[in-house]
Amino acid sequence: MTARLATMVALALMAGAATVPVSSRQPAAAPAAPAIDPKEMAVVEKLRAMFLEKAKGDQAAKAYTVTLPNTTASYGMAPIPAGSFEMGSADPKAPADQKPTRTVTLDAFWMMTTEVNWDAYLMFMFADQASEKTNPDALVDGLSRPTAPHLEMSFGRGNAGFPAISMTAHAANKYAQWLSARTGEYYRVPTEAEWEYACRAGGAPAVEEAQLADVAWYQKNSPTGEFTDGTYHKLGTKKPNAWGLHDMLGNVMEWTSDQYAPYPAAAATNPWVKPTTSYPIAVRGGSWNDAATRVNCTVRYKSDAVWKERDPQLPTSVWYMTDAEWLGFRLVRPSKVPSAEEMYRAWNNGVEVDPY
Repeated sequence: MTARLATMVALALMAGAATVPVSSRQPAAAPAAPAIDPKEMAVVEKLRAMFLEKAKGDQAAKAYTVTLPNTTASYGMAPIPAGSFEMGSADPKAPADQKPTRTVTLDAFWMMTTEVNWDAYLMFMFADQASEKTNPDALVDGLSRPTAPHLEMSFGRGNAGFPAISMTAHAANKYAQWLSARTGEYYRVPTEAEWEYACRAGGAPAVEEAQLADVAWYQKNSPTGEFTDGTYHKLGTKKPNAWGLHDMLGNVMEWTSDQYAPYPAAAATNPWVKPTTSYPIAVRGGSWNDAATRVNCTVRYKSDAVWKERDPQLPTSVWYMTDAEWLGFRLVRPSKVPSAEEMYRAWNNGVEVDPY
């Protein structure tokens, strides 16, 4: 840990903050979101045509498993029904950023049954691991993917079957585009509303601490003999929620596609708070590093520049949050294929360049 990071963490702890480090820096003014790149949009339109063709054979509301073509990496998808719920916390003791509650209505979608695993994410980071050189695809070849880091990004915590960690929101968005091109299905990072709705699964927003260990890896039960301060654990080893989703609580916290912002009071349908600045972006679920009180469906975290204090590349890149070893993500697949522009905005939020 650098001296600069250590100072920030110490200040956060002295202030009684949560286990997630935050800095006191204020973000500089971010540049305006760039206009749509015609070349990139042309690629998106080709991908959308592929998604529409594949969607003709979809059987709605069924769970299924995807194996990445020409690999053994796989993941599950669970159907999330359309519906309405009261987003936010009605608990009088809940922090102000979880209020007010409001009625949110969402369309149906599928969601990954676990967080994105290293097995698939490493194929995004390294084309040679995805058999792309022996099975070339012009659309996939033309997509952005991470530059190689100078660190082993699991930090020795394990790869096979474990959640991928320490990526930026931009990296999560571009992974969604890459995975979409590889599979012919449209994926993106969930909005905060979609994430909370799926986490609740029609039930209560929190699990009593006595039962939390049944469904979550968190601060109390995550230490191992090798990682005495805690670590992530293999995906799907805790009970799923009522909609078949594992690890929505704990293990690694998860990116959403929303700018972290106060909740409005008005009801909304399919709300998406599109980012206009690099920080903060809303993150959900808590992690192996968090106390039980910070691991439920309504707790909100906000991204911070201190999470990438030790960037593994020089010059610093847009791909890694090296100091967030408790940060991952999962993806959703909307039941309706959206417009090309909506896809473009989901994969290119325009605020990926760190303003610091």
